[in-house]
Amino acid sequence: VQAQVESGGGSVQAGGSLRLSCAAFGYPQCKTLSWYRQAPGKEREFVSGIDGDGTTRYADIAKGRFTISQDNAKNTLYLRMTSLKTEDTAMYYCRIWTCGGFTYWGQGTQVTVSA
Repeated sequence: VQAQVESGGGSVQAGGSLRLSCAAFGYPQCKTLSWYRQAPGKEREFVSGIDGDGTTRYADIAKGRFTISQDNAKNTLYLRMTSLKTEDTAMYYCRIWTCGGFTYWGQGTQVTVSA
């Protein structure tokens, strides 16, 4: 049985920090984990990803402010977000892409940044 659950979202003031978590169970070891976000009225966009070999990737919006990491023992993906801006307000989603070519999305966790 496969399951992934995001958590850690919330409401913060601009300049604050949050750490998002994505607990994922039952997926193949060969996979790529990513964070995406979607603001109201906008398309879902890539934020950051980490490959099976530990290589990390960041969108320009995340560089220097966000850090992706994973704890394999806990089957958990993290996104540490600092210096948050009002434009970071969005629903954040965990995406799992397996080497077999399957994509799985979590239910999302809401991040709201106020001025």
